Amino acid sequence: MRTGTEYIESLRDGRDVWVMGEGPVDDVTTHPATSAMVLEYAKWYDRHSDPVWEDCLLTNVSDSTERRPLAFEVPTASAELQLQGKAIRAVLSASGGNITHTPGYGALIALGLLNHLIGLDKSSLEIAAAREYRESIALTGRFLTFAGGGPLIGTRLRQDPAERAAIRLVSETDQGIVVSGKVQMHTSTPSAEDVLITSRDELPPGSGRWLWFILPVNSPGVRVVARRTAARHDNPFLSPLSSRFDELDASLWMKEVFIPRERVFTGERLERTKRHSLVSWLLWHHNCGWLAKAELTLGIALALAEVMGLKDNPVTVQQLVDLAVDVQTSRTCIRAAELDPEMTVGGHSVPNQLHLAGAAVNVFKSRQRMSEILRALPGSSLIVAPADTDFTDLSMATELEEAYGGGGYTALQRAAVLQLGWDHVASELDARESVFELHASGGLSAWRAQLRSWFSSYDELANGVQQFLEVELPLMDLSSLRNAPYERPR
Repeated sequence: MRTGTEYIESLRDGRDVWVMGEGPVDDVTTHPATSAMVLEYAKWYDRHSDPVWEDCLLTNVSDSTERRPLAFEVPTASAELQLQGKAIRAVLSASGGNITHTPGYGALIALGLLNHLIGLDKSSLEIAAAREYRESIALTGRFLTFAGGGPLIGTRLRQDPAERAAIRLVSETDQGIVVSGKVQMHTSTPSAEDVLITSRDELPPGSGRWLWFILPVNSPGVRVVARRTAARHDNPFLSPLSSRFDELDASLWMKEVFIPRERVFTGERLERTKRHSLVSWLLWHHNCGWLAKAELTLGIALALAEVMGLKDNPVTVQQLVDLAVDVQTSRTCIRAAELDPEMTVGGHSVPNQLHLAGAAVNVFKSRQRMSEILRALPGSSLIVAPADTDFTDLSMATELEEAYGGGGYTALQRAAVLQLGWDHVASELDARESVFELHASGGLSAWRAQLRSWFSSYDELANGVQQFLEVELPLMDLSSLRNAPYERPR
């Protein structure tokens, strides 16, 4: 696999990137709005040759084979999922859960595509093309991301229903397809090399075909339009997270873009409730990212309890216990998903989707409460803590030490922990997660619908009440619940 330097060089490919508030970006590897994330992704590659990381990120030592990145392995059993899960969580924890779309995430996209096409019983040519692509990125480390193919709001609100699709099929030949359109926001495209786009609409309309395709970001006719940056400040003391881990989200604009036939697939309209869909492994990765963020929340809360002298405060202790319960619930569900996997028709091992749904619902119920606890725990100190630059004035430094030092910690040390807390739960980076990242997988309603669609998994529990009754009951089948009204009619 390539090095971080080789990855950086690959991004100097003539891509057309625009960052809101910054304008056009000539070189994503050097521009202030994009360069920090490029460097973080480069670290992902370099960690695979770092002795500190290799036992976590590479396959086990073997006399017969060279050690390979776990991120690109194809799991066929629980033990392999557990190793991959450990590697995923280690990488995500290194950014406090803020970097969610790594090249390893891209490998899961490619695996999901291959598995989904096998499940749909597509042609041998399509399956072979998907397998070849997955193997090629495993060999090279090429960075793939994913876009669900939804339209931007202006397109969705057009009067003519026929014009509301995000993607239009301009032409099609044996060599490939030509497409135009604007696809709504998704993550990491300015720093990625390919995007898998799944159309939400039939292409062409009424054809019964949902075309999926892999689009190189630097293709002629492609423009990447990223949101404004979330960095709170360019001083890393004030922005220890947002200055480094602002994973830019972007919409994708296409004007008569050619896609070669070997990168075009006939998928289907994606349904979250379908077992072993394209996104099954991605939902695992999402949960691991949310867990990393929850663990950072608990870690900062524990550190603040220490540096703020709150360890003996009964309210604080109760809050810490509540945070620990939320973290441990997600840990347990994710671990269960890896220990109790499901097998796909393609022979792949996928984390148990019921366990993952339980983890996700826990996150959505607890996420805002966890942030509120962390905002409240240190009180007003969270927003009045000084910056490191305030200590350069000697007279001010003396006063700051008197105001914020003591209890075994200097004023600068205490301020550093407080600034980390602020950046984690009170900055634009936190707002970005609350508004977008947390809901990119569909939100709480989608995860609840997923559980509802699989209620037949609990048939044994419903039928188990028979043992406590004196009368015979017919065998119960709960599969119809998936089609029942989910909300009370108004």
